[in-house]
Amino acid sequence: MVNRAGSWWRLVVSEVLAVGLPVVAVLFSHSSSWFSLVSALSACAVLPLRHRWPRLVVALCVPAFVGGLGWAPGVVALYAFGRARPHYRWQVAALLVVLVAAVVPVLVQQSLGLPAVLLTVSFVLFAAGAPVALGALVTTRHQLTDSLRQVREATEAELAAKAETARAEERTRIAREIHDAVGHQVTLIAVESAALAATSEEPATQESAGRLRALAKQALDEMRTTLGLAGDRNPAAACVRAIPDLVTRAGDSGLDVRLALEVDEREVFTPGLERAAYRVVQEALTNASKHAPGARVAVRVDVTGGSLRVSVVNSAADGQPVDIGSGGSGLEGLSERVQMAGGRLDAGPAADGGFELVALLPRGPR
Repeated sequence: MVNRAGSWWRLVVSEVLAVGLPVVAVLFSHSSSWFSLVSALSACAVLPLRHRWPRLVVALCVPAFVGGLGWAPGVVALYAFGRARPHYRWQVAALLVVLVAAVVPVLVQQSLGLPAVLLTVSFVLFAAGAPVALGALVTTRHQLTDSLRQVREATEAELAAKAETARAEERTRIAREIHDAVGHQVTLIAVESAALAATSEEPATQESAGRLRALAKQALDEMRTTLGLAGDRNPAAACVRAIPDLVTRAGDSGLDVRLALEVDEREVFTPGLERAAYRVVQEALTNASKHAPGARVAVRVDVTGGSLRVSVVNSAADGQPVDIGSGGSGLEGLSERVQMAGGRLDAGPAADGGFELVALLPRGPR
C-alpha cells in the first residue's frame, strides 16, 4: 500500500514538472506574437497525452515550433517519443518535420548566409535529436535491466532445481542404505521368529514368536513406507482405522490398555492427519510400556470442535507417579510431526500422578 502511494505521488510530481516547467518557460518568453504564445501553450496542454499517443503529441507541437516557442514543450514530447522506441523511419520523419517547422520561418524572416543556415540546421537537428536519443537509451536500459533480472532469476531457479535434485538423490541413496542395512536385520528377526515358532512345542513360546514375527514384518513395512520405497502396496499402514490393531498388539504384549474410538467410519481425513494420529498413539503406548509398566492406559480418539482429538492417559502405577525419564527425542519429534499437520501436542502429568498426552489435529486440508 505504501509503495503504491509513493508511486502515485512520484507520477503526479513528474507530470507537474513535465507540464509546468514548459508553461513557465513559455510565459516568461515575452513574445509579442499571439500565434507563438497560443501555439506554445496549446502544445503544453497536450503533453499529458504523450504517454499514450507520443507521435500525435509531437505532431501537435509542430505549430509551436513554427511560432518559435515550441522548444520547451517540444523537448518533453520528443523525449516521450524516443521512450516509445518507434521505428527509425518514424524517428527520421519526426526530425525532418521539426527541422522544417523550426528552420523555414527563420529563413523566411531573415536573410542568412550558407554558414549560418548550416549552423541553424545543425542546432535544430541536435536539439530535436538529443531528446529522442535520450528517451530511446532510457527505454533500452530498462529493457536490458529487465532482461538481466529475468536471466538472474532463471539462473537462480536452475541452481535451486539442481540443488533440490541433488538433495533428492542423496535422500534416495540414504533411504536405500537404511533399507538394505536395517531391513536385512529385521528380516532375519522375522525368519528367526518363524523358525522358533515352528520348532518350539510350548504354546506360549509359539505365540510370542508369532507376535515377534508380526511386529518385525510391520516394522519393515512401515520403514519402507517412511522411506518412500513401498509404493502403494500398504497405503493404510498408519491411519486412524489401524489404531485398534495397534492397541490390540500393545495389549497382547502385556500392556493394560483400553481404547475408545469414537470416529464415524464415513469420516475422511487427510493422509498427513491419519499418520500423525497413528504416530501419537504409537509413541504414547511405547512410552507407557517403557516408563509405566503395569499402569492402565486409556486411549481415546474422537472428533471435537472441528479437530481430531487423540488422548492417551497413563494412570499412576500402584499409586506411584509415572517417571517419564529425561524425555529424549520421541516426544519432540512427535510434536514436530503434529505441528506439520497443523495441530498442537500437549503432554504433561495427569491429575492422579500419571501422564497425559493430548493431540489436536485440524480436519481441514493442510
